[in-house]
Amino acid sequence: MTFRAPVDIAAINAHAADTLVSNLGIVVTEAGEDWLRGTMPVDARTVQPYGILHGGASVALAETLGSVAGNLCVDTAREMVVGLEINANHLRAMRSGVVTGTARAVHMGRSTQVWEIRIENDDGKPVCISRLTLAVVPLPTS
Repeated sequence: MTFRAPVDIAAINAHAADTLVSNLGIVVTEAGEDWLRGTMPVDARTVQPYGILHGGASVALAETLGSVAGNLCVDTAREMVVGLEINANHLRAMRSGVVTGTARAVHMGRSTQVWEIRIENDDGKPVCISRLTLAVVPLPTS
C-alpha cells in the first residue's frame, strides 16, 4: 500500500484549522510511502481532571491520523473514508510533553480499511495502541 499522491503536510494541517484536531493541538508532521505521523501536546487541552493524558484525546489523535492516511489511499474525487470502529489500549500515563502517533495500514479493501496507530512518548515507549476500521464510501452528491 502506498499513498495515491505525494503527501502535502501543510495542506493537511491547514484543512484541520478550527476543528477538534487544531483545538487539541494535533499536527501532522511526517509521511512515508505507507505511514503517517503526527504529534499532540499533553497539556491542559488533552489531560483529564487527574492531570494525566485523557484516553479520549489519544483516541482523537489515533482517529485523526488513521482517517487522514485512509483518505490519502482513495480517489477523493469519487470516495472518502469514514470511521466505522475504533479501539484503544492505554498503556502508559503521561502528565506533560508530547505524544507522537504513527498510522500504518493493516488491511486495504474495496469497502474497508484497517489501520494500526501506535502512540509513543518522547522516549519511544508506547502510550496507546489503537486499531481503526474505516468504511470506504462514495462521496455524497449535493
